[in-house]
Amino acid sequence: QVQLVESGGGLVQPGGSLRLSCAASESIPSIISMGWYRQAPGKERELVAQITSGDSTNYADSVKGRFTISRDNAKMTVYLQMNSLLPEDTAVYYCNARRRRLWAAPYDYWGQGTQVTVSS
Repeated sequence: QVQLVESGGGLVQPGGSLRLSCAASESIPSIISMGWYRQAPGKERELVAQITSGDSTNYADSVKGRFTISRDNAKMTVYLQMNSLLPEDTAVYYCNARRRRLWAAPYDYWGQGTQVTVSS
């Protein structure tokens, strides 16, 4: 079973930066995309950024211009560079990998989550 291991979360002051990493334990066949979601207390999980197998990227409006998603295929790792962080970015961030399946809906792998807290 593929495991996604996240790292890089922590406490940062408003305006600061953090870089999240997510490493897959093995190559994922028929992968569609990898991305980052977040969930703040009392809120639903939301997509933050996504990168497809064709290197197209998609960002939530709230993070455009501040966050950048990238990946290193050789290391099977996806990154999220977060700049100009705001208190409202505080959440648990989850790594996601989605793969295609024949005759079934796509399958999602999830990491365990990493806490990001933006506070002075």
